[in-house]
Amino acid sequence: MGNQKIRLTVDAVVFGYEDGIISVLLIKRKYEPYKGKWAIPGGFILENESLKKAVERELQEETGIKISYLEQLYTFGKPDRDPRGRIVSIAYFGLVRPNVFSISASTDAEEVQWFNIDDLPKLSFDHKEILNVATQRLRGKITYEPIGFELLDKKFPFSDLEKLYTTLLGRKIDRRNFRKKIISLNVLDELEEKISKGSGRPANLFKFNQERYFHLKEKGIIFEI
Repeated sequence: MGNQKIRLTVDAVVFGYEDGIISVLLIKRKYEPYKGKWAIPGGFILENESLKKAVERELQEETGIKISYLEQLYTFGKPDRDPRGRIVSIAYFGLVRPNVFSISASTDAEEVQWFNIDDLPKLSFDHKEILNVATQRLRGKITYEPIGFELLDKKFPFSDLEKLYTTLLGRKIDRRNFRKKIISLNVLDELEEKISKGSGRPANLFKFNQERYFHLKEKGIIFEI
């Protein structure tokens, strides 16, 4: 027991959503192992650092972005997951709007880039598995918690909310039922303003009520879609 040599890392799966497209933030590794290959941002935890501080620091150092909320996802610890030795990774995930960030690679990253989730390069280590678990968690989470409103414009037509959920779930939704459920949550304020899209009649704009929204989020209310 005394000579155990297990090291800890953190990894950050950052999903982006913009106009019906989900993307993932990846870095190109500057050093071995997997030099020149794409990976999820992350790195070793410093001796006197909390997990949260470590993942925030690694993300900022390697990609240049700072995210206020990352949720702990899962611990990955297969003995052969890292060629450098016995390394356990605590993975986190978050969901953001890519266009509000300016990305820049530094420290262990040679490049940083957003990739469409349907067109990803080959990933290093067990990062494909980490990404799959994060995707499943995200899709599960949005069926029981009203997440994602922050990804829309401050004022939006209801069709944008439908598109967001259809994209994040990766499947079609019953539009009438979805509308009924969202309206019943009482997190949206319907505005007098309208917007015209295509040849259809103008649609009312909505905005989400932050106070009621975060109250619901804390309760983790279930509204299965």
